Amino acid sequence: MASAQSAPLTFDQVAALPAPPADHRVAYGQDPLQFGELRLPAGRGPFPVIELIHGGCWLSQYDLGYTRAMADALVGQGYAVWSIEFRRVGNPGGGWPGTFLDVAAATDVVRELAKTFPLDTGRVVAVGHSAGGQLALWLAARAKMPRSSPLFAAAPLHIAGVVSLEGITDLRVYGAVPTGCNAAVRQVVGGTPAQVPDRYAELSPIELVPLGVPVRLLSGDLDQTVKRDQATTFADRARAAGDNAEWIAVPRAGHFDVASPASPAWALVLAAIAAVTR
Repeated sequence: MASAQSAPLTFDQVAALPAPPADHRVAYGQDPLQFGELRLPAGRGPFPVIELIHGGCWLSQYDLGYTRAMADALVGQGYAVWSIEFRRVGNPGGGWPGTFLDVAAATDVVRELAKTFPLDTGRVVAVGHSAGGQLALWLAARAKMPRSSPLFAAAPLHIAGVVSLEGITDLRVYGAVPTGCNAAVRQVVGGTPAQVPDRYAELSPIELVPLGVPVRLLSGDLDQTVKRDQATTFADRARAAGDNAEWIAVPRAGHFDVASPASPAWALVLAAIAAVTR
């Protein structure tokens, strides 16, 4: 149950929230970081699937641990939750293109998981926080990758909707700031827009609209890590391109409130997920 709070939550507060172990840990590749945690609700299913993608500036020091309480709370709402881990900047093979290939592979393996577990592969919704928001939005556009790209896939799993929680939507604009999380853009993409323009065109969500799926973008008015114009500008651009896209303001919230089921923001998160899950 969400409760009132006097200040925005910190990463440490969200990471400290208790959560039971996942029902299953499943590898989707040979690297130790190529795995996901699957949680299943009670009942027979098939269940709509939330692919939960953690943030952390695409950097190796942040993993899926802080999203476990969120995953457990979503299972309580009747969703199967597939929380993915992947190689990041600082891990061998992380960055371009490994980070994105891992996220893609973790997504496509849902088809295999559905052969064992009661998952509805027609209702897979990507929910990403911060840098994970960029990855979630990118997943919805994977069919647009050119054949010349290492990210091209002939038959990517269809993403039915996206919820971006304080997500990074414009890599060129966000990465132009040389400090903080912004500086990690050049690391994960492997250069500046001038050096590798094709990569920005393939990875920056705002350059991939229309996505063709419903999108909800949540941003807190106190977030200093990802400013709200990343969400509002994307929503405007996506709607102009014909997408069902909506920006949702989260009052009195910072960067991590939307990742906590103990936060007043949680009701807005649930409503956004319900809106894109058909």
